[in-house]
Amino acid sequence: MEKFEKLIQSSHPVLIDFFAEWCGPCKTMKPILKDIEGKLGSEAHIETIDVDQEEVLAARYQIQAVPTFILFKNGEAVWRHTGIILGNELMKVIKQHT
Repeated sequence: MEKFEKLIQSSHPVLIDFFAEWCGPCKTMKPILKDIEGKLGSEAHIETIDVDQEEVLAARYQIQAVPTFILFKNGEAVWRHTGIILGNELMKVIKQHT
């Protein structure tokens, strides 16, 4: 939890992917996120959090379905989306906050 708090305080955008191992759409998003992370380099950070292992965090951010993406900047949630999203749309959202 402390590591998470420190992570989201970054002045660079931090995209948190709340996922579950058993979730099909989450598996679909995995290579898309990897591709985006490669393109962004140090401009932003992407972190995945397994809701089954981090139940307290999932409850804190009211994760009702997976995947849920929350974009943080300076400790504040600036964008949220639940479900599959196209890579170029996700990239556009992240770039708006760099």
